[in-house]
Amino acid sequence: MSKLYIVPTPIGNLEDMTFRAIKVLKEVDLILAEDTRTSGKLLKHFEIATHMHSHHMHNEHKTVENLVKRLQAGETIALISDAGTPAISDPGFLLTRACVENGIDVECLPGATAFVPALVNSGLPNDKFVFEGFLPDKKGRQTRFLALQEEYRTMIFYVSPHKLNKTLAEFAQYFGADRSVSVSRELSKLHEETVRGTAEEVLKHFEAKPAKGEIVVVVGGKSLK
Repeated sequence: MSKLYIVPTPIGNLEDMTFRAIKVLKEVDLILAEDTRTSGKLLKHFEIATHMHSHHMHNEHKTVENLVKRLQAGETIALISDAGTPAISDPGFLLTRACVENGIDVECLPGATAFVPALVNSGLPNDKFVFEGFLPDKKGRQTRFLALQEEYRTMIFYVSPHKLNKTLAEFAQYFGADRSVSVSRELSKLHEETVRGTAEEVLKHFEAKPAKGEIVVVVGGKSLK
């Protein structure tokens, strides 16, 4: 029976791979991988021999129609990204939407994603939060910051290492130097670290010790007092 499986993969520690994810990847007809070289190492580790095709942000617009046809013909397909849950700041949304529109079953397995442990680690309120992902690089960046000045929920951002200090400085500028910030990097990996403090304090920390690796920044919302 045709179905698209959305399968999370570890964000660093291979022990976070679930038994169910391995089972699905072994049983489907095809695996769609963001980078077949990266995913090839994962599949080899878990002795998964299923054929892979490349599916990434540069080709997903072109491949969706053909993949839908394959699913309609009865194939089962699993979508994975380089790390974490597909479609969360990664390719996957377009194919998922096309399947839903065409009445094809979609099933997303629970599993690893970077922003959840970062949010919990932060110590900031997590009963209400907003996931912002990556901020615009240039066009629309200031507009986004101005809009978020009134956000009272905890905010979550993905930030590349070389933009971290600039982004922290912008948080201090737009939200205030005393706004609570938590930076988690290399989650689940050997050098995992979470730095908490005000925007000003966290910026000083990373100015003295430049960050490396995958980074999630959690920012407290505007006080309602």
